[in-house]
Amino acid sequence: MRHWRLPDTHNIRDLGGYPLASGGTAQWRRILRGEALHTLTAEGLSGLVENELVLVIDLRGPHETGLHIHPFADHDRVGYRNIVLFNALSPIALAGPSFDMAQRYCDALDQCGPQFAEVFRAIANAPLGMVLFHCTAGKDRTGVVAALLLANAGVAEEDIVADYALTSSATGLIDQLRTRALSTGSDPMQVERMLASDAATMERFLAALNTKHGGIKAYLDAIGLSASEVDAVRNRLCQ
Repeated sequence: MRHWRLPDTHNIRDLGGYPLASGGTAQWRRILRGEALHTLTAEGLSGLVENELVLVIDLRGPHETGLHIHPFADHDRVGYRNIVLFNALSPIALAGPSFDMAQRYCDALDQCGPQFAEVFRAIANAPLGMVLFHCTAGKDRTGVVAALLLANAGVAEEDIVADYALTSSATGLIDQLRTRALSTGSDPMQVERMLASDAATMERFLAALNTKHGGIKAYLDAIGLSASEVDAVRNRLCQ
């Protein structure tokens, strides 16, 4: 089951099950992607721990992490890492009418290499068990990290795009974010653009990865990851 139906969450998903270029499929219960976790109930928290969650990677910035205590920040069985992604890019809250989400993703390839490398190293060095990475909605920062992980594993681009677009099915979460944004007086059309997870957005990101950066292998090498680190992350999904 790709969606983890945990109480009070909407967009926690498994990266397993996708066909691999090398044959077979990505392994289930190895790497999860998700939204902010502060809404987890005790039942949801224990459900993740009982399924051998060993590491949580929080991609949010301090303006987000300071709002709520993270349920895994001081957990006795699950490690917690805060690796801030997109921090150097313009905040979405300040985006104007000409804001281009796909370009934001492409800019991340240029500007967030050290952070992507840190995420890969955290996964490579994690103990046996599940790793969960997340941001606030589980769409943008989480989406580009998921795309890189799936590409590194040998998942076809059409499946990577489909995985990204699945966030649109998390209607409960999208409705909450829409209501929150509209309550601040944000332009409704702009809000819808910010909340969209159109396939074309991820297609542009993957095109930039391939044409500008030479593909996933060349990109991971360029941001300083060793072959053993790249293999360790791939093997986590593939073996």
